[in-house]
Amino acid sequence: MKRILAAVAAALILFAGPASASVPSSAPPALSGDLTSAEVSFRGSGNLLLHGSVISPAGAEDERAGVVLVHGAGTGTSREKLLGEAVAFARQGMSVLIYDKRSEGYSTFKRSYAQLADDALGAVETLRRQPGVDPGKVGIWGLSEGGWVAPIAASRSSHISFVILVGANAVDPLRQQSWAVAAGLRKAGVSGSLVDRAEPTLYRVIADGGMFPEPYHDSESILAQVRQPVLSIWGVHDLLTPPRETPPIMARALEAGGNRQYTFQFFAEADHAAHQTPDDGVTRLPELAPGYAELVGTWVGQATSGQAPVAQVSGPEPVQADDSVEVPPTAWWESAGVQLAAVVLLLVAFGAYPVVALVRRVRRTRVEVAPLRAARLVSAGGLTVLLGGFAYLFYVIMTGVKLAAPGPLLAGRPVVWLLLQAVAIITAVATLVTAGRLRRVATRGEQARLGLLVAGGVAFVPWALYWGLLLP
Repeated sequence: MKRILAAVAAALILFAGPASASVPSSAPPALSGDLTSAEVSFRGSGNLLLHGSVISPAGAEDERAGVVLVHGAGTGTSREKLLGEAVAFARQGMSVLIYDKRSEGYSTFKRSYAQLADDALGAVETLRRQPGVDPGKVGIWGLSEGGWVAPIAASRSSHISFVILVGANAVDPLRQQSWAVAAGLRKAGVSGSLVDRAEPTLYRVIADGGMFPEPYHDSESILAQVRQPVLSIWGVHDLLTPPRETPPIMARALEAGGNRQYTFQFFAEADHAAHQTPDDGVTRLPELAPGYAELVGTWVGQATSGQAPVAQVSGPEPVQADDSVEVPPTAWWESAGVQLAAVVLLLVAFGAYPVVALVRRVRRTRVEVAPLRAARLVSAGGLTVLLGGFAYLFYVIMTGVKLAAPGPLLAGRPVVWLLLQAVAIITAVATLVTAGRLRRVATRGEQARLGLLVAGGVAFVPWALYWGLLLP
């Protein structure tokens, strides 16, 4: 069942390329004369061979600190994606290890934060053995998804001396993603049942069908096990993480474990990755937020000398227009399996009517009963809403972050969604009309054909209500 759902979603979403292909070893990064690069290889989870580069300041002193950078979400991600951060941190006097992210065992539908944490631990041990690096001063940095991975690694190893998180989430991944898409849609002017009901419902079904990896990862319990000093950074225009909600949850989790050596810093005019943004988080510039790299350098020096600040929070207030909402697991009656069965049954009920008509025409079978216009509306309307509704919903969640593109709006509702709702209403009304004409049909064959269609129309109403198609 999960494989069927995954295949359907993949076809609708049109994901590009196989996610299981191995990431080739990248070429050594081109650096300016003040920096050096050394190529390294190490074993990650499952003994997978991973490749990376250690970037250091030229002529750097011995006993320097080091940091491993952990990627955010995405398949086929090479080390070059974090080269800007690596160069900036190296210029603060550290050795920085960046590596090509695994793609074996990591895809759109499958990934393990624990596995990624083991990869990061392999990188940490490699960096600790590099010439000039003090093995007692090596930490880990995680961006976005890496903000879930890095704390797992830190909770498993006393060899990690500090933790830096950027754009990290303290809510579970499913809640975070649902919020990000909803926020993008609301920023585009969308309101009503599409964003309030249909979008979170789709995410719940996707998660239940096994197509959303690690949906309920408990970051709080992991953070409570982190004993190292923590520096967490957010851009005030973070559109992927609820930046106002996350810090208090993170602080609560750390303090629950007895850790008060945390520093939270917000950067103005910065996005999810703490890069500069000219348009409130929509566009990411290559440049880091002013002062970000310097803060990392200063704070790492404090953390590795036992002088990490205690419970320090500073910077401008983050921008977050709407709170995230819990996205609970589905009940049995709304599970992915039940949803799939309902869709199949509705497709059969609505599709049988035109199929029988087509067969009759091909066979040139004469029928005494004139076709009902209302019955045609039920069949055509039901099929349109089923197929068009899911196609539009998948399109919405794929374009709902940052540059949300729901199409033209009317009174805060996408015109496409309003049309689907109008067709859903027509389908429901036409079902009543068809049911009223059912007894007047003389032939049993036609009664069975219309009866199946009416049954589908009756079942369609609660289904459409559940998905918000019959709600304002």
